[in-house]
Amino acid sequence: MNVFTLFKAVDALVAFREAAKRFTGSAPASSEPARAAEPAGPPAAMQGLAGQIETRLTNVVVAALKEAFDRDHTRLELERSQMDEQRRRAEAALRLEIRRQAADRELARLRLVAGAAMIGWIASVVMLGAGFVGASTVARACIAGGWGLLLAALGAAFSGQRRIGASLPEDSHAADAGMAGTASLWLLLAGLAITAVSLLL
Repeated sequence: MNVFTLFKAVDALVAFREAAKRFTGSAPASSEPARAAEPAGPPAAMQGLAGQIETRLTNVVVAALKEAFDRDHTRLELERSQMDEQRRRAEAALRLEIRRQAADRELARLRLVAGAAMIGWIASVVMLGAGFVGASTVARACIAGGWGLLLAALGAAFSGQRRIGASLPEDSHAADAGMAGTASLWLLLAGLAITAVSLLL
């Protein structure tokens, strides 16, 4: 119901009440004595009828106002629930995006480690074939140990990438590659170090 219509109904009720009071009010002092002696029956009946009509109009206006307030309250509750749902969806999307970006960074790091391990292993094979590594047994053992560490770093990097890819997007710790991701870097450093030592022997 429109608020303007409610105001018009209230104005009509007030006007009707004023008219009823004027109609059922006492006669003025300047009226004739015969009219003053008239019985009070009809005005009392009219006053009762006006009171009933006034009561009904008041009930109608109150019911209309209550209905309008209830409808506004229901609409506000619906809008509040929709805003809460949109906020929850936005927060979930933000958390998922943060996990995805962290996973992308971890995957890039593991790919870099895997590429460095592969390049280091190929370089050590080329150095062994070209005769840069000494012919002593210790040097050959060092180069073999370096190969093993570099290949282990390559395998650990691939294992960490597989774990990250398998855990997206449900796992909240999707960016964690586990022990394989941490070990791949140390295996790479150790393999490169031992390969470099083999050149000095």
